[in-house]
Amino acid sequence: MRHQSRRSFLKISGSLIGGLAVGSTAVAATRTDRFVVDTKGKRAAEFERAGLDLVHDLSPAGVAVVEGDESDLSSVTSAYAPDLEVHLDTPSVNDAAPQGAVDEPSYGVQWDKHCQRIPDVHDVTRGDGTRVAVIDSGVAADHPDLEAVVNEDLSRNFTADDFGSGVPAGGDHGTHVAGIIAGNDANSEGIVGSAPATEIVDCRVFSTTEGASFADILAAIVYSAAIGCDAANLSIGAYPIPRQEEGKFYGKMLNKTLTHANSQGTVLVISAGNDAADLQHDGGVISLPNEGAQALSISATGPKGTAFDAGEAEEGPESPSFYTNYGTNAVDLGAPGGDALLEAQETHPDTWFYDLVYSTVSTPSYDDDGNYVGSTNDYGWKAGTSMAAPQVAAAVALVRSVQPNLSANQVKSKLKRTASVPEDYDKSYYGAGFLDPLAAINE
Repeated sequence: MRHQSRRSFLKISGSLIGGLAVGSTAVAATRTDRFVVDTKGKRAAEFERAGLDLVHDLSPAGVAVVEGDESDLSSVTSAYAPDLEVHLDTPSVNDAAPQGAVDEPSYGVQWDKHCQRIPDVHDVTRGDGTRVAVIDSGVAADHPDLEAVVNEDLSRNFTADDFGSGVPAGGDHGTHVAGIIAGNDANSEGIVGSAPATEIVDCRVFSTTEGASFADILAAIVYSAAIGCDAANLSIGAYPIPRQEEGKFYGKMLNKTLTHANSQGTVLVISAGNDAADLQHDGGVISLPNEGAQALSISATGPKGTAFDAGEAEEGPESPSFYTNYGTNAVDLGAPGGDALLEAQETHPDTWFYDLVYSTVSTPSYDDDGNYVGSTNDYGWKAGTSMAAPQVAAAVALVRSVQPNLSANQVKSKLKRTASVPEDYDKSYYGAGFLDPLAAINE
């Protein structure tokens, strides 16, 4: 196969990769007055009596988030760590092409839906009667392709800002993710989502800064389970985090939270990351949240040469993307996330980006004080395991729509069982295999 040198390529061309750089260390403590706590049976009143503010009561998962002096917290418990910053997971090809690059956006340019046989899927189900949480930068509820599917009453803002929910106050990433899942297929414009009849709940955890609070993400997961979401999509990540000391604690709190959500029937679908890292053999570090217990960790695939002659570099939509993280036991499924032949950005400037994923976007605007004041709806191209994960979240909704009584584990097993590793490719890039939603709903 033609992917053996991807990591060495990235080390040489690191400037081309966005987000956390290969070999970097994730920022562990973003604040000294906010902490994630393993409650170990302690009640909220005990923290409040110590002078601490309870930010998130996640007692169903045995977790709490508090603000205040560390000395006050240490008088109650030693089982805590500072809050952690988590980033949106995007390679450099993200947003590479101008929005509105296609005069009439349509299913015709959605290679990701073609390879999943989505029209045939919709002959069986469109995801009716299901609900998916998008834990991300915010979803534009007024986007023409999403206005019929976003439940604004259930949507929540988990950040400290007062910009509300159902808005892309943290960027257009969440709107792109939501369109991949549930873009309207009946309004004669825009794009087609894999499960257009599912309900989207916007759980915004990003504000106007680059990072999101690990604690807010845990709160959004617990909330998604509480409101009966069939799936929660998390196209976010922090890597590499040491497995020991505080990193071990973060992993434990994540595991408790994911296990709780999974037990409530919510399938956690999480992007594997864009560092071209072998998560199976990367030493004493961990990628969060995709390596958490019960998570479905999703790698990215994509074509090279969809709309131009890529010559010997041409590859199909099931080929592993150049940036995707991998690892036999660290990845559960591969799904369409987009790829790019980087030199084609110069040789084919008008067509290279057709190898990315086309979906809804909504670009936020801010005033001089940094306050969110509105957004502009459109369509655009992005790539990343961020785009692969929602393909799987949508597949969860499709499966649940035809078999609503399946447990979270049964849904995950079905998706894995009906997936297969493409011929001549390494299993470490796919886990169980390449996503096949049609096979899953027909099994």
